[in-house]
Amino acid sequence: MSMDKRDIYDGLSNLELDLESSLQQLTAMKAALQEIVEKNTTLELENQKLREYLQELKEENAAEEVKQGMSKSRMNLEKIYEEGFHICRESYGARRENDEQCVFCLEVLYRESQN
Repeated sequence: MSMDKRDIYDGLSNLELDLESSLQQLTAMKAALQEIVEKNTTLELENQKLREYLQELKEENAAEEVKQGMSKSRMNLEKIYEEGFHICRESYGARRENDEQCVFCLEVLYRESQN
């Protein structure tokens, strides 16, 4: 019987070592997974910021393309208008109250060129 007890004791000792080894592996895997999750979250946030930045660039490019279609004189008129002055025939040079929009000024700026 003493042999059986010794075998049981050795078996339990080996099982304990195996469990300790498994626990160490599990702890290491858990730490690696945590690191992956943190990196993934960081990359998702960065990716979202980049998407927003790209969208802003697209909007700026679209606005720039519209402006590039304007002649230099229209771009100068647009600058005057953005500074708060009328550029329309009816009120040219007068300050726009509260920077309200004027349909006549907008017509001057954005009407199609008549060739």
